[in-house]
Amino acid sequence: MANCVTHYSFFIISAILASIFSFTKAMNNGFSLDLIHRDSPNSPFYDPSLSYTKHMSNSFHRSFNRSKDFGSRSSIIVASNNGEYLMKFSLGTPPVHTLGVADTGSDLTWTQCLPCKNCFKQQPRLFNPKKSSTYKSLPCDSKMCHAPFSTSCNRKKRTCDYQVMYGDQSYSVGDLATETIRFGSSKNTHVSLKNTVIGCGHNNAGTFSGDKESGIVGLGGGNFSLISQMGSSIGGKFSYCLAPLSQHNHVSKSRIHFGTNAIVLGNKVVTTPLAKKSPATFYFLTLEGVSVGKKRLDFRKVSFSFGEGNIILDSGTVLTLFSPEIYVKLEAMMKEKIKLPTVTDPTRTLSLCYKSLSVEKIPIITMHFKGADVKLGPLNTFVETSESSMCFAFAASYGVSIYGNIAQMNFLVGYDLKRRSISFKAADCTKPLHN
Repeated sequence: MANCVTHYSFFIISAILASIFSFTKAMNNGFSLDLIHRDSPNSPFYDPSLSYTKHMSNSFHRSFNRSKDFGSRSSIIVASNNGEYLMKFSLGTPPVHTLGVADTGSDLTWTQCLPCKNCFKQQPRLFNPKKSSTYKSLPCDSKMCHAPFSTSCNRKKRTCDYQVMYGDQSYSVGDLATETIRFGSSKNTHVSLKNTVIGCGHNNAGTFSGDKESGIVGLGGGNFSLISQMGSSIGGKFSYCLAPLSQHNHVSKSRIHFGTNAIVLGNKVVTTPLAKKSPATFYFLTLEGVSVGKKRLDFRKVSFSFGEGNIILDSGTVLTLFSPEIYVKLEAMMKEKIKLPTVTDPTRTLSLCYKSLSVEKIPIITMHFKGADVKLGPLNTFVETSESSMCFAFAASYGVSIYGNIAQMNFLVGYDLKRRSISFKAADCTKPLHN
């Protein structure tokens, strides 16, 4: 399948560039949107009957499942649907308002559509392509029908079908089409993206949360992602600032920025290159080592296969995950630095926890990315798992290594796909940003 992807990449890119884009003035100047954390009171998923500990436990389990999904990725298997952030958008003409999981680990943006042969329950009304004047099914001979996910020709309708499958056996099957997507910007104006390739799912099932979301907003690095389809209109740039969540502060909104709004500037910005690695969906970085205080764990000296692109940057995974070989050494370094009695994690998920841990006792952890040292504060490295316990927000996983969203909170994280780089800048994501 990889050879097929390479063979068709030129045609896919050409076809997407040939699409007609129509953006408002807000797009030309850049625009910003809210990211809704699924466990915040702003989210339709929020369940006030669940304790903070239960919310955290659920998010930790989603991290491990997502890591396994990434590790088992095949030509039709994509990242877990259980992302951590949601985006509001409208689809079609007239616009139908919907809510999707914002996923940097997926490319295709899809939503449930009528007629629905097998769909998970959702509160928003299902999108009806027959009532949209801008909906167009892609024909079988379309160059875009040759995608890096599974596609086939529906000989009866002479249109292109798609199938995406998730590592947890969830799936979406339907028509590949083009449609207009609209977003509300920070200036209360609307940003429209015409002729966007989407999936119109008529057969969708699995472990989707149901009731609330309608599908996936693909923010990955592949040719069919929303980011790639925006292309030069946003200069290949987007960024986000994730506000921290705790049992004492649920409300702060996170933001995602596009185009000129996404540029990360300042003296304290550090930048690391994106590694060229397959699949193109994922944002691979090269992590050369980790320091706890002044003591460094150099990955090149540890007995495992070190190489370019050894960790995935992902906003949809909560924890930062390493191979057991790396994690056990990192945990030992942390225990050496924090000389306090340990306790069992109330969520029974994380390995290193303390009953009473003041911020002053938590050492600075430095992530040594290629060409960029990112210093993590206490909120990036320890998480409250109950009112009386704090646990190390890193864990061992037999899947791929992932740089998770707790480590990214209170950082402006900028993606520049034109220059193939990622930038980090410490910020207070609870407040309006000024570069």
